[in-house]
Amino acid sequence: MAAYGELAFFYDRLTDNAEYSKRCDYITDLLSENGVSEGILLDLACGTGNLSELFSQKGFDVIGVDISENMLSVATEKSYDKGLDILYLCQDMAELDLYGTINCAVCALDSINHVTDSDKVRKAIQKVGLFMEKGGVFIFDVNTRYKHREILGNNTFVYDLDDIYCVWQNTLDEASDTVHIELDLFSSDGAGKYERFEEEFDEVIYDREQLEGWLKKYGFEIAGVYEEFTRQPVKPDTQRAVYVCRKIKQTNGFFRGIMSSR
Repeated sequence: MAAYGELAFFYDRLTDNAEYSKRCDYITDLLSENGVSEGILLDLACGTGNLSELFSQKGFDVIGVDISENMLSVATEKSYDKGLDILYLCQDMAELDLYGTINCAVCALDSINHVTDSDKVRKAIQKVGLFMEKGGVFIFDVNTRYKHREILGNNTFVYDLDDIYCVWQNTLDEASDTVHIELDLFSSDGAGKYERFEEEFDEVIYDREQLEGWLKKYGFEIAGVYEEFTRQPVKPDTQRAVYVCRKIKQTNGFFRGIMSSR
């Protein structure tokens, strides 16, 4: 899993098109439709906290978890400036360790695809199930096989902003269903000079059958799989699929207690 370095400090500028407010409304509507409209919300792979802040403003008690210290540094500073009471934890999602149970969990913007070890994805689902109350809801999205092969593929994208220039180059490995991503970032100092930063990471395809097997194993049922921002089923050219999963049974026999054993 990528633990973003310098990219964290440019991330918000490069994701202006993520439609965070629309995404938050869509997710909270899905939560409400499945019986959860308040309580403790886990924002898994929360990044710089854009969705965490919006969920908090909706009235949820938010725990944001991310593996990147730099991402969380940005998130913490922003929430402090806005007076939002959000708990941020630096953890690998496969090693999630909370202090009590949660009512719902969200993992947005294809974060699961960035976990290149399938066993870690399985463990992450197991951990979410461990800490989630029966009746809780887990919503996550993944980039589809179509997007990996036809949109990301072996393509190059360029972001040319006033003070940031970014070249995004992809290499598709069809045998392993992996897209290797290389970012070259050039940041202006405002006086005509640019500093260069490099980031690289991978995205892996996870199909429904694989995800559904893990979800079922750890006490979830799939309430729906939708094309992003809709209630429509996934189509052959859908780029991002949204999974709405309901916790229907305990799989660990008991909960470890209010406090986790650290």
